[in-house]
Amino acid sequence: MSDGMRGMTRRDFLWASGMLFAGAVLSKPGELMAASLAALDVASAGAIAPMLRGPIKDAIAQKLQLDLRSHAQGADAVAKAIVEESLRADVFIPITPGPMLTVMHAGKTAMARAFARTEMVLVYSPKSRFATRFEAAAQGKANWWEILQEPGFRFARSNPAGDPGGRNILFTMMLAAKKYNQADLVQKTLGTVINPAQILQGGSNQERLHSGELDAVGSYKVGPGFEQLPYLALPSDINLSGQTVHEEHPDISLNLDGKTFYPEPLVFYAAVLNGAANAPGAAAFVDWLMGAEAQALLRHYAFDPAADAPTLRA
Repeated sequence: MSDGMRGMTRRDFLWASGMLFAGAVLSKPGELMAASLAALDVASAGAIAPMLRGPIKDAIAQKLQLDLRSHAQGADAVAKAIVEESLRADVFIPITPGPMLTVMHAGKTAMARAFARTEMVLVYSPKSRFATRFEAAAQGKANWWEILQEPGFRFARSNPAGDPGGRNILFTMMLAAKKYNQADLVQKTLGTVINPAQILQGGSNQERLHSGELDAVGSYKVGPGFEQLPYLALPSDINLSGQTVHEEHPDISLNLDGKTFYPEPLVFYAAVLNGAANAPGAAAFVDWLMGAEAQALLRHYAFDPAADAPTLRA
């Protein structure tokens, strides 16, 4: 025993021990804060998952005293899990109206509010041998769709059967074929609708871009910033950023598993789900998403306003 401890009374020793214990607990402030906050379970499309696990989670912990727990996957798969009740959540946030309407038609929510939108872009690897060509295309000195047709070009996309993102790159290329009067553009750039050479299993396409294993992927504009990857913006009449893309192009459609899909605006919706375990917290969170603080945060991370998108109602 040290000389300092020999001079302690029992009360002094217990007090000092308690302070050491408290210091050990307080050395993990994130865990202590999470334990003191009300849980909020949010099921979402993968496109907004980095925000829900980072900036939005941090913001509502401070503002609403909520501990956001994120469950993310392709929006179609999440909607299906909610309808089948294999996934329970307080709030659902998909991209495009389709998955939200699936949940609405099953009686799982009555209203969804539009709080942000995005657009399709081509994210490319800085290690790609085509990187300088993409830079030239960004300056209007090369045709981006010709780069995708080069021999040996390595492109990836998600599965259109379960993820709106996989359908949206197909719709983007269909619109490009129409815009540039190239009927075979989709086949030359993407191959078949379900193309195993582009719909890769396992691993991360972002990691493949960083390593140079891939040359480019079809993505939403909100994705590259988190991964610090360069991207090529696409013309507004093909990048699905408009609210009336289906009305303007009724001839563009995609048949998958006996179901017909049409281009939809790339809008993020939020809805409080019926039977939410934390209904007051869910309502406060959706209200917060519509407010100035959340909107400024979303703008900072490249999400665009959705002021012209209507509220969805059952």
